[in-house]
Amino acid sequence: MSETPSYLGVPITRPKVAFFDFTACEGCQLQILNNEATLVDFLSLIEVVAFREAMTESSDDYDIALVEGSVTRADEVERLKTIRKNAKVLVALGSCACFGGVNQLKNRFDDQEWVKKEVYGDHPIETQRAQPLHEIVDVDMKIYGCPIKKEEVEKIVTNLVLGKSVKHPKYPVCMECKANDNICLYDLGEACLGPVTRAGCDAWCPGSRFGCWGCRGPADEANMDEMVNIMKERGFSYETMLDRLECFGGFAEFTSKLKDQMEQDKENG
Repeated sequence: MSETPSYLGVPITRPKVAFFDFTACEGCQLQILNNEATLVDFLSLIEVVAFREAMTESSDDYDIALVEGSVTRADEVERLKTIRKNAKVLVALGSCACFGGVNQLKNRFDDQEWVKKEVYGDHPIETQRAQPLHEIVDVDMKIYGCPIKKEEVEKIVTNLVLGKSVKHPKYPVCMECKANDNICLYDLGEACLGPVTRAGCDAWCPGSRFGCWGCRGPADEANMDEMVNIMKERGFSYETMLDRLECFGGFAEFTSKLKDQMEQDKENG
């Protein structure tokens, strides 16, 4: 570029950024490319050196690595470690990278060989327990969502470039939902994890009359016990709660407790 970008008159060094994908649908990377209105301005702040979705060139010389997907193979483990070694900042991009995502649903089965047989039949492939990135390497930052919200990514990366702090909302999705004047989906008979899920998506799903499934993980100090009480009062079963809480993996620490509670209630009639 002919002009050096600046912020408040101070020249900005454009960091080299690389995008990587592991086991995922690659929808989070597509979100970046879909933001045509601000894409050029966004790219003016960074130098993209690797992005399989958008370019053929690739370089191992990068400052920031944005990594999508969970890790489900031994070769992915080694590849992720190499990326971590090369990157000054490693960002987990989306629910799969942050929590294991939808891929981690297979972890509920103890017999992974049975899972492979059921899914792939007589054409088995190498696959193992799905893991989020932080179980293998140190992760400097997480960008939540399935898919990620492109406006949020732009804001976070801009703050990184400017050396500003990055803060995720501590409050739940319900706050954004109410701010948007949405009708509470519980009043419409729909289950929703909005009361306990981290905000930042602008109540994307509830705004479309679709109950939250917790893709952004738990909000700070989420009151899970009250969440269970709300669902039970509205007639939702433990199975319905678990379907939502286990979907993306963000509530993994709570689901085992809920399963124990479910078994106790069954024993008590």
